[in-house]
Amino acid sequence: MIKLFTYGTLQHEDVQENLFGRVLNGTPEKLIGYVLKRFQIEEEFGIVHYPVIVETKTEADFIDGIVYDVTEKELNQADLYEGMHYKRVEVQLHSSQKAWAYSAANLTHF
Repeated sequence: MIKLFTYGTLQHEDVQENLFGRVLNGTPEKLIGYVLKRFQIEEEFGIVHYPVIVETKTEADFIDGIVYDVTEKELNQADLYEGMHYKRVEVQLHSSQKAWAYSAANLTHF
């Protein structure tokens, strides 16, 4: 199984059910050295603000989230769900395990 750290809509059971066909079992986790920021994307129904992780490398900064075990197929489905505005990056969690997480594809917005 592949580790996926989530901090936004991928934690919602309805999103998981629609995307993966199941509700995921996760474990609370911290991502150290990152902060959450918001960036805006113009959607068909207007401007929407989305959260995104931004690395600070400061140990005092952290993000609370949930880490899930997913299959490779589910990880690819999450890639499609996150779309062109996000990219998948490998991060090291507080527990020292590595996981995938989604950051902004273009960090010049910050």
